[in-house]
Amino acid sequence: MQVVIVRHAVAFDRDPTQWPDDRQRPLTEEGEMKMRRAARGLRSLVPKVDVLLSSPWKRAWQTAEVLHEEAGWPSPKSCEALEGDRNHRGVLTALREVSGAETVALVGHEPQSHRLASYLLTGDAARVLLEFKKGAAAALLIESPFRAGTARLLWFLPPRALRGL
Repeated sequence: MQVVIVRHAVAFDRDPTQWPDDRQRPLTEEGEMKMRRAARGLRSLVPKVDVLLSSPWKRAWQTAEVLHEEAGWPSPKSCEALEGDRNHRGVLTALREVSGAETVALVGHEPQSHRLASYLLTGDAARVLLEFKKGAAAALLIESPFRAGTARLLWFLPPRALRGL
């Protein structure tokens, strides 16, 4: 299975007066615009995605919707394991649930994205540090059986590179 990890696009700064619940904090207009361009670049790298799982938090969900609209990926499905305050290990369970898919895309948050990538690659969430800027993406290949430490890194690109494709 190919797993594409995408960090959500640029969102507004935390502001408890506007968004008392940080889960409701949205993308900025510029963040959405840049993500649309990055999504078109992702489409050239990953033209077919079977399952798109996303954190239900607003900024991640909006990013997943952009990927659906611009990259032609499927409509996002909510995945609580990708919420910003969750442990990366729960994502492995979510991946097992869609094990028949060839390509699964995950939209989430930091530091979970880099911890997840490191965990899938090495079995240790702190061993590899990939700097997932907002809108960055990585593709990993996981052979069966799904176990931490069995993935191979196919590519890792910052948002600027994705927008340039």
